[in-house]
Amino acid sequence: MPQFLSICFMQNQVQRRYCLFLDLQDDPEKIARYEAYHREVWPEVLKSIRDAGILQMEIYRAGNRLCMIMEVGEDFSFAKKQAMDAANPVVQAWEKLMDSFQQRLAFAQQGEKWVLGEKIFDLQAQWQP
Repeated sequence: MPQFLSICFMQNQVQRRYCLFLDLQDDPEKIARYEAYHREVWPEVLKSIRDAGILQMEIYRAGNRLCMIMEVGEDFSFAKKQAMDAANPVVQAWEKLMDSFQQRLAFAQQGEKWVLGEKIFDLQAQWQP
């Protein structure tokens, strides 16, 4: 797994950006319900995201494929986030509920939910005006 996909400079601090992928079940009603839940994420879940060092998170959908973009601070780690989530019953309830709408990618590893993408292009790294 790559350590980070890109580094951006925002508000005078170095941040890492991750891009992760997951599918929803290909059912229009379930997709609509999943999106409705994400318009009003439970406050405890939002707090857990911030407490883990995630500074910005966006989820995009194309068909039933989801793409999550996370910008994280220097203190973020996936292991720390996983441990925090495991100790939080509200986050566990949210994850169980969201899991009822999701399906794993065919190439996901055993136990892997969101699959970390690999950056293959960076305009800023190649652009030479």
